Amino acid sequence: MKALISTAIACPSSFSSNSGGPFHRESASVRARFGCWSRKSGEVNGLPRPSVHMELQGQEGANISQSSNEDKARHDDIWGLFKEAQQNILYLNKQRQKALEELNRTNQEKELLLEKIAILEAKMQSGFVKDRLSFCWELLLRIDSMVLTGIISTNEASDMRRLLVERKVSGDDFPTDILQETDVKLLHELRNFLSGSKGNGFHIVHICTEMSPLVSVGSLASYVTGLSRALQRKGYLVEVILPKYGSLDLDEVQGLREIEAESYSYFNGQLHANRIWIGVAYGIGVTLIEPKDYASFFNREKVYGYSDDFERFTYFSRASLDYIVKAGKKPDVLHIHNWETAIVGPLFWDIFVKQGLGDTRILLTCHDFRQSLEQPDKLSLCGLDPARLHRPDRLQDNTNKLLINILKGGVVYSNKVIFLSSIHSKSRIIYGPNHGLEPTLDIHKDKLVVAPLGFDSSIWDPSKDRFLPKNYSVDDMKGKAVCKVALQQQLGLSDNGSSVLVGFIFCEVSDVDLESLKSLVRNTSSRGVQFIIMDLSKIPSANMSLGSFQEELKGDGVRFISRQDEASSHLVFAGSDIILCPSFHDPILQLPEKALKYGAAPVALSSNSMGFRHSIDHHAEATRFSQFISSTFENMSLNQALDEIRNNPSKWKQRIMEGMALDLSWDAECCDIHISAYTAIKDL
Repeated sequence: MKALISTAIACPSSFSSNSGGPFHRESASVRARFGCWSRKSGEVNGLPRPSVHMELQGQEGANISQSSNEDKARHDDIWGLFKEAQQNILYLNKQRQKALEELNRTNQEKELLLEKIAILEAKMQSGFVKDRLSFCWELLLRIDSMVLTGIISTNEASDMRRLLVERKVSGDDFPTDILQETDVKLLHELRNFLSGSKGNGFHIVHICTEMSPLVSVGSLASYVTGLSRALQRKGYLVEVILPKYGSLDLDEVQGLREIEAESYSYFNGQLHANRIWIGVAYGIGVTLIEPKDYASFFNREKVYGYSDDFERFTYFSRASLDYIVKAGKKPDVLHIHNWETAIVGPLFWDIFVKQGLGDTRILLTCHDFRQSLEQPDKLSLCGLDPARLHRPDRLQDNTNKLLINILKGGVVYSNKVIFLSSIHSKSRIIYGPNHGLEPTLDIHKDKLVVAPLGFDSSIWDPSKDRFLPKNYSVDDMKGKAVCKVALQQQLGLSDNGSSVLVGFIFCEVSDVDLESLKSLVRNTSSRGVQFIIMDLSKIPSANMSLGSFQEELKGDGVRFISRQDEASSHLVFAGSDIILCPSFHDPILQLPEKALKYGAAPVALSSNSMGFRHSIDHHAEATRFSQFISSTFENMSLNQALDEIRNNPSKWKQRIMEGMALDLSWDAECCDIHISAYTAIKDL
């Protein structure tokens, strides 16, 4: 402060400005005093000049007094100016701070807006937003509600559903907030809009026990959702009926609400009330059935594995058909799945076909050969006649003649049967060992079709994978090398480009011989191979066995990833040159499909365990995936793959690029085969 005051005394003009800005506060009287004082005192640089002769004592005193007064006035003015300058500086600092804060807020709002845009775009790609399809489903579900409450007839509801799908309605076709209107107002708008229209929509109803992401145990969940979305993208109307499990993830259902009118179903000699819930998940209309009298059937920790599973799922199957009839739905196809809803086949043809469903057909899909063998008299629980169905050509089990086989009944009473397999041919499925259905499948082989599971390319696609440090595609593979180096550096491996990186994903569903894996790692580590083993197990016993395995394989070329984050999983596929696969038939993890998509070779963990050569016994019946595998990586051992990489790099690269170019998505072969099956049974 002293320095500032001294500067002001030495050069008071520095505090004035011709700009007229906030610092130009010096008054004319102050400037006059400065000039007068300077001339009278004869100061040099603001200090008095020494006098040669002494003035008279009185005059000297007067001068001193006058000088003191002028000094005081001058200092007061300087301090006043300094304080004003200080205040102006503080004012400007505050304004500057406000401007910075405003700029920060603007930047934050911009970032937030960009983030919302990114989320919205992601949701649009994933089908979460209320697009045309979601709006259509809201209308369809309101129609269901109006039927159950008696506002419209089942025939009118059926016509409305078909016309809405045919016209591909959207929110632009109706007044704003039409979905918020009463049923009467909505019905009036619908009738006006659809009057004179004619349509021919194709309607599929899944009656099933799983649907991703609501409830997921095995491959059925992703299959129902993936196929349904693919079909809807191609113009089909698809909806799903599920049990309302107590563990259901209801946050994934948009607009979930209970229909006021109750639905009744026949079971154990009586009619029982059900609560019906409707909503939309992944752009698919979903109906949830909740028993009132048998509430404990689906309010349990697990989906399967109880002694009364037959009773639970038979009740649900019968309740689903009762609901379809009451709601006036007339689907083209009832699509049922595995033994749990296979009883729909006999129920439909023996009871419900005469209740307005004469044009409906049945398609059964089997993911495996799990079966339910029961006493024949249990069929009467859902209204079926045991004596009529306990016959060799119907539900009687082929091995144990005293029991009925529910899956067999589904095969016999369905118009088409699709077996889900990526590698097995039709003949391999029919005459395969240990399932006991060979005679039945042989009799009904003309209705059997094999289809591969689809692959979720919206999540697993290296060209737009948000978890990768650099994206890549079959047309530009530069990002693949970047991902490999990133994975090596992340795990402390040498990022030598000549090293072959082998990935392996381990979880409780993997049928893995750890001793064989251990031997494989030891035998190939001397060839400059780096191994990354990722543990996705959630079962403690599986974690413990892999933990001891990890202790034995400590070394410079082996790394273990125990965390279960999605980013690491994606990077393992993107960074690996080879993915070891316990099986090419992998409906849950789909390791071979992910490997191909990310430019890694799917190689058998043990060529002896694959049995693949016997699966492709009729090449014409094989899926595209199995045809490609049989001509490229069929029974190729890891050592053979390493030889191929080093001795025939151009051929190896060509195989990798061909694998990446395969379209294994739900929209491709899987959807095409199902559409052909639907069309075939509608023509019956």
